[in-house]
Amino acid sequence: MHRITGKAGGDSLIEMSPTDSFNDDTNGYHQHVSSSTGSLQQGQSPSTLTPDVCVETCESLNTSMASLAQSDHSDSPQLEAQTLERIEAMTGIDKQQQSKDSVFFRDGVRRIDFVLSYIDDKDGERKQERRKVYEANLVNVGLELETEDKSESDDGKTYFVKVHAPWEVLATYADVLKIKVPFKVNDIPDNSDMPMNWLSTPFRLPEHIMHPEPDYFTAPFNKSKSDFFLIDDKASFFPPSVRNRIVYYILSRCSYFKDECGDKDKKGIKRLLNNNTYTAAFPLHDCRYWTKANDANCESERYHLHKHWARFFCFFKEQPLNLIRKYYGEKIGIYFAWLGFYTEMLLFAAIVGTLCFVYGALTYDDNEWSKEICSDQIGGNIVMCPLCDKKCGYWKLNSTCNSSWQSHLFDNVGTVFFAIFMGIWVTLFLEFWKRRQARLEYEWDLVDFEEEQQQLQLRPEYETKCTNRKLNRITQEMEPYLPITSKFARTCLSGATVLLWISLIIACIIGVIAYRLAVYAAFASIMKDNPTTNLQVVGPYITPQLATSVTASCINFVIIMILNLMYERVAVWITDMEIPKTHLEYENKLTVKMFLFQFVNYYSSCFYVAFFKGKFVGYPGNYAYMFGSKLRNEECDPGGCLIELTTQLVIVMTGKQVWGNIQEALVPWMMNWWGSRKARNHPESLYSRWEQDNDLQGFGQLGLFYEYLEMVIQFGFITLFVASFPLAPLLALINNIIEVRVDAWKLTTQFRRPVAAKAHSIGAWEEILNGMAVLSVVTNAFIVAFTSDMIPRLVYMYAYHPKREMNMKGYINNSLSVFNIAAIPYENKPDDEENPSWFNSSISSCRYRDYRYPSGHENQYDHTMQFWHILAAKLAFIIIMEHVVFLVKFFVAWMIPDVPSDVRARVKRERYLVQEYLHNYEVEKLKLQLSQNIHEECNCTPMIYPSLPKHEVLSECL
Repeated sequence: MHRITGKAGGDSLIEMSPTDSFNDDTNGYHQHVSSSTGSLQQGQSPSTLTPDVCVETCESLNTSMASLAQSDHSDSPQLEAQTLERIEAMTGIDKQQQSKDSVFFRDGVRRIDFVLSYIDDKDGERKQERRKVYEANLVNVGLELETEDKSESDDGKTYFVKVHAPWEVLATYADVLKIKVPFKVNDIPDNSDMPMNWLSTPFRLPEHIMHPEPDYFTAPFNKSKSDFFLIDDKASFFPPSVRNRIVYYILSRCSYFKDECGDKDKKGIKRLLNNNTYTAAFPLHDCRYWTKANDANCESERYHLHKHWARFFCFFKEQPLNLIRKYYGEKIGIYFAWLGFYTEMLLFAAIVGTLCFVYGALTYDDNEWSKEICSDQIGGNIVMCPLCDKKCGYWKLNSTCNSSWQSHLFDNVGTVFFAIFMGIWVTLFLEFWKRRQARLEYEWDLVDFEEEQQQLQLRPEYETKCTNRKLNRITQEMEPYLPITSKFARTCLSGATVLLWISLIIACIIGVIAYRLAVYAAFASIMKDNPTTNLQVVGPYITPQLATSVTASCINFVIIMILNLMYERVAVWITDMEIPKTHLEYENKLTVKMFLFQFVNYYSSCFYVAFFKGKFVGYPGNYAYMFGSKLRNEECDPGGCLIELTTQLVIVMTGKQVWGNIQEALVPWMMNWWGSRKARNHPESLYSRWEQDNDLQGFGQLGLFYEYLEMVIQFGFITLFVASFPLAPLLALINNIIEVRVDAWKLTTQFRRPVAAKAHSIGAWEEILNGMAVLSVVTNAFIVAFTSDMIPRLVYMYAYHPKREMNMKGYINNSLSVFNIAAIPYENKPDDEENPSWFNSSISSCRYRDYRYPSGHENQYDHTMQFWHILAAKLAFIIIMEHVVFLVKFFVAWMIPDVPSDVRARVKRERYLVQEYLHNYEVEKLKLQLSQNIHEECNCTPMIYPSLPKHEVLSECL
């Protein structure tokens, strides 16, 4: 065997010699055609073939194949189809009978590892030439192809090329990719039985579903030592997920240029898909999801996944992670393992958050400040200053009675406890996930997985677009590179684009704030006579503040969704423009761009309400205005801004989750329903497995990226702002229970089977989660200190209560400052028609939310000493809370090891046993060689290592 030239680095494909596989013709097309005619015996039994008929048939077959081989692939694909039709007509093969729901070639023996589909365009001569050369090169590297003519497809215009990798190809590339395979059954006893394990029986799945294969000791495959491994059947030794991974590795690196062409950059199935040479490339599902395969040799793992995992009524069952990993690969298995673990941990946060909410409901009647607000003697006699200029009249404090009661449900002592608890919960979640991940690494043979070696391979796009070459000092080979000037220019343009879009988000948020300011005045003018009180149930709860907050939150949510849809394409475009060198670098760059944008897009409105609204208002006669306009900055209700933050969080978080689940489930289902509308009328025997999968949606290389992004954004909602809404973990828990099954359902039923990929962790998302965990401690401390009224109430009760009693009586009167109505400037005074009917000239003062000296005082309208005491208490609380939580976080992280002790011991034990068995194998092999050399008659001096030169040659070839 020898390499095909023209591939820099270590990505060269290995061309299989005739002795490595089946006998090939010079251009490989004898094998191609023989694949299509491999089921000769199925069309006509041997007993019905006389010798004369056999001779005549064989001569006709040879003539047909010779004419096809001599065509040198210059004719159209119709020549091959016509030749196959002649062959099938002579052999009596019924094409319709052969095109069944099967994952095997027509001979029923060779498994279909990959499928390429294309439509033969009338003006697509260049595409035809690319396909012919590409398929010829695939045959040259050892793959076997079988083509289904367009006449057999449901649309009458799609060709399907089925790809099979024989044992030699699989063994060669399993050696190249260092794929771990079993060599001995694991005999280490499993002592993982838990006490009272019977309690988990209702949540378990059948044993053959949870553990579809025994636990083995594994080692990287070595083709020269194939007898060392447990190879019972070469056809089934490599599972389908490994087979399609190997085939995709070949497809993505095989060229579609002729040797004499000299264009070395035309390679890979991705480029052929991008230029529409092929319309799709995918591995096959093993059966229909609602029924088992008819072929007993087919595993029907898709059916088992749908039955035990993808149905919603299995939501209380454990996930069959081993079966998911076996069918879809480790990368998808790790995602569902993380999602399931995250959902399990949310259960504890949801319970504690619900208890805090219940505490707020049970202490409803002990809310002294709300009683004062709702009291006709206190709140009914306090006249508040207008909340906007001209269009807002004077109002009484008891009009905010309902919002004050609602605020107490979330703004109570339990909020502080829950904020501290969530800071510790985040640490426990991340630390226990590391342990769970370490256990999966051991169970899934990922302990020694060289991710850098696997993912640091050059991207085909990088090799194509980088025309410059330089010498690699390590490999001493010329490799493409991007000049520093071009890289700097692309990076600057990419950064400027990201900043432009973030500025666009901020501009939209400012627009929403302007809407809130302008519309509040309109709502206040419309509702001054309380027309909403006539509405049943909800009427008394609708206030100008609530109407403004709800409508602004809904508009903000719509803007978020629109910007999100637009930016996804922009992020991919600018990442492609940067031309990242490796797949790992590409994913990291895209992750940073997408998360940065999503962070600003989803959280900016919540940050505004939490930390800016009501903080820069001024006071009557000296109000602060938005950027010098006539729109006054917003004020908070006397009950605080926390209830508005809760409203904003609920609308954005719930709306995103509901919309996301509808979009994930409904859109693929509708597209598949429309795409397969014609084929649904076909009987099962005519609707082939490759056509069924071709009608499904492609999962895409970034399919998991968006799933992770969705969950990480949700993680931010339940950690960054959880102090304002203790029920957020409960909503996230309910969503995730649905999310697991929706993701499983769409992956099993609505998408083509993804190419299996390895991953030993969740990648860059783990660092993002760690960063958000640290930030959440800071944001929750600031929310409790500055957004809620917890600190001002405590300062009043302990330092400023007139009677030094430990209660909140008189707090409302203490928290409101007095302003002389006569001193309000004309431009701030409300119009006469805007004032309520109870307002008259005898009312000389109004109240506003602040701690300032009254008019007539020597320091009138300056902040009182109580304001500075409250500010100092807020800052002290932030420092104390952050230090306490961070201290506990670091202590917990130090106490919990990342790798469980039993896993560490099992890993060491397995490595020792692997080395021992390999050593024994080498010793036995050497003994066998020596014994053979002793019995052989040789004229030359015996050598200890007679096969060493041969091994050296093979190593040079590889």
